[in-house]
Amino acid sequence: MRRIQRSAHIDAPPARVYAFLSDPTNLPLWQTGVISSERTSPPPTVAGSTGRAVFDVMGQQMTANTTVREAVPDRRLVVASSVGGMSVVGSLDLVPADGGTQVTFKSEVKAESIFMGPLERLVADAAEKELDPSLARLRAALSALPE
Repeated sequence: MRRIQRSAHIDAPPARVYAFLSDPTNLPLWQTGVISSERTSPPPTVAGSTGRAVFDVMGQQMTANTTVREAVPDRRLVVASSVGGMSVVGSLDLVPADGGTQVTFKSEVKAESIFMGPLERLVADAAEKELDPSLARLRAALSALPE
């Protein structure tokens, strides 16, 4: 399993950041490589909620079903999916800081079989390159929303 992590300061309170992040239709607005995302279970977002997202993974369009593992309003969101033989768990931790929110985005990438093992590092490296741009897009998307 490969773990990657980045943090960024967002000039918005945790409640506003969480409300934006917990709506799966906002995923393409901030996470690079996401083409579309939809909720497949009724709102609100809670542990067990499901969704579907279409990703561009190294030039290939892939669809992933997602499941929310943890949903702690204004504090933490953990979403798991399986894409092309890789298990991906992404977590977003929100902490009030300097009049805004410190967001820590962590991702765990794990090959689901020995056949996918050699690709685990390649997928994790590609995902790691997208963390900073995704957090920059999150900051921009939240600053563009009316208060």
